[in-house]
Amino acid sequence: MTPRSPNLVPASNVPTASGQPGRPAWRTRLSWLRALPLLARPVTQTMPWVPLITGCLAGTGYLALMAHVADSAHWLLGSGYLREAFLPAIAGLAFVVRAPFRPLTQVTPVPTWVTPASHLLLAAPILAATCWAQLRIAAHNTETLTLGHPPAVYPLIAQLTGWCTVTVAAAACVDRSRYADLGGATAIPVSGAAIALAWYLPITHKLLVQPPATPHCVTIAWYATATAALGLTRVAMRDRWHRYRPHLRRRSPPRRNKP
Repeated sequence: MTPRSPNLVPASNVPTASGQPGRPAWRTRLSWLRALPLLARPVTQTMPWVPLITGCLAGTGYLALMAHVADSAHWLLGSGYLREAFLPAIAGLAFVVRAPFRPLTQVTPVPTWVTPASHLLLAAPILAATCWAQLRIAAHNTETLTLGHPPAVYPLIAQLTGWCTVTVAAAACVDRSRYADLGGATAIPVSGAAIALAWYLPITHKLLVQPPATPHCVTIAWYATATAALGLTRVAMRDRWHRYRPHLRRRSPPRRNKP
C-alpha cells in the first residue's frame, strides 16, 4: 500500500488567523478602567503606610526639636537641617513602589503598574503636607526660608522633589530585578549614593547646589533630573519581566543502564 499524503487543505468553515476579528485596544483599556474602582480597597490595604508615615513624622519631629533648640540658643536654623529632616520621609518613600503579589496581578486584566502608581498617588499628598509643615517650622527660625520669598524656597522644593523622584526610580528598578524581595532596603542606599554623588561631585555640584549655582539654575536642574527619573520609573513599571534572574538549568533524567 502506498502512503497517502496528509490533507493540508484547510476546511472552508474554519476561519483563518487573519480572518478572525481582533479585539480593539480601546475596548481592552475600557475593561481595566472599569476595574479600577474595585482596586481601591486592595491598593489601600497593600499601601506601606507604616514606613511612610513613620518617616514623615520622625523627620518633622527632628526638625521641630532642632528649631526649639535653635530658639533657646538664639541661633538661626539653616536649610541643611530641613534637608536632613526630609531624608526619613524619602526613606519611607522607597517602600511605596514595591508591588506585592506581582505574579498574581499579571494574570488580571488590569496592568501591573497600576498598583505602584496608585501607591505613589496616595503618597504624594502626604509628602507634600510633610514638606509644607517642615517649611513652616523652619520659617519661624530663619529669614531665608520665608514662604513668601520664592527665590529661597523654590530651589529647596526642587531639590526635595528631585530626591523623591530619584528614590522612586531606584525603587522601581530594584523591583524589576532579582533583588525585588529586599524592596526599599536596597533602594535606600542606592538613592542615597546617587544623591551624595550629585551633591559632592564637582561636575554636578556646579549645577545642583547653591552656591555656586544660582537659584534659577538649581531649580531648572533639579526639575530636569526629576523629569528624567520619572521617565525611568515609567519604563521600569511597565516592564513585565524580572531582570537579572538566574537561569535555571534543567537536569536531564539519569540514564538507565541497559542490561
